Amino acid sequence: MGNREIGDRSTILGDVSYLLTLSRPRFWLYLAGPVLVGVTYGARTTDALFSLAAIVLFGYFLLPANVFLYGINDVYDRDVDAENPKKGDREARYRGQRYVPVVTGLCGGLVLAVVAVVPRAAWPWLAGFLALGAAYSAPPLRFKTTPLLDSLSNGLYVLPGAAAYAAIAGTHPPVLAVVGGWLWAMGMHTFSAIPDIRPDRESGIQTTATVLGERRTYAYCGTCWLASAAAFAALDPRLGAVMAVYPVLAVSIALSSVAVDRAYWWFPAINTGVGAVITMGGLWRLMYG
Repeated sequence: MGNREIGDRSTILGDVSYLLTLSRPRFWLYLAGPVLVGVTYGARTTDALFSLAAIVLFGYFLLPANVFLYGINDVYDRDVDAENPKKGDREARYRGQRYVPVVTGLCGGLVLAVVAVVPRAAWPWLAGFLALGAAYSAPPLRFKTTPLLDSLSNGLYVLPGAAAYAAIAGTHPPVLAVVGGWLWAMGMHTFSAIPDIRPDRESGIQTTATVLGERRTYAYCGTCWLASAAAFAALDPRLGAVMAVYPVLAVSIALSSVAVDRAYWWFPAINTGVGAVITMGGLWRLMYG
């Protein structure tokens, strides 16, 4: 009996470890970070930074939302990922485990707990995240296999921040902020697809990156990021200056000898740094007007 209990415990720990790997810990702040930004700029008092809505939103988008988003992706990409070298190194390769779709669905359903504690103004942004998060990978829409729509639909990464702003401020975020963030996410998604060009082509999958090819994809990403910086600059020149780092990076990487599959792994740190600067700016505004 004792050996069986140890074996069961080992299996459970292995399953939990797999789910954590599936959730892409390096990218957790891609969803949770915008929540911090949204809360910071939506707050009118320091107390609002630690409100129940802010804490619940951050907690949901830190882990459950990532399991939901990437769980759907991995389940429907099982055949494609069989040839993807990233899955054998830094990411988990789905092998048909039955509990994965179940846990993924439960994590999506947890948004109902979030809805229970946030104002109605945040609801459309939460619904948009769930809809795009599912439609990106799951049939029949499966946006990720339709050039341009794969990029456009990845504005979903902005929606947690918009929901957080709406929950704290009680009103929807500025249109320019949503547009700027959406363009940034489009560029970030398409840049991340460059290392997958070869395996995607071998699997017969079309994406914006496979259609454009590596060099023109750099140009596309740089254009998205330049437009993003312009939108943020129209909102606040200081925000535009911070976001201008991205088109500069696109040009620098394209002209350098650095392999894109290496540069790709720099961006979690880069995005965290940029997000921290923007968040600190929001805190400065809140504290000192």
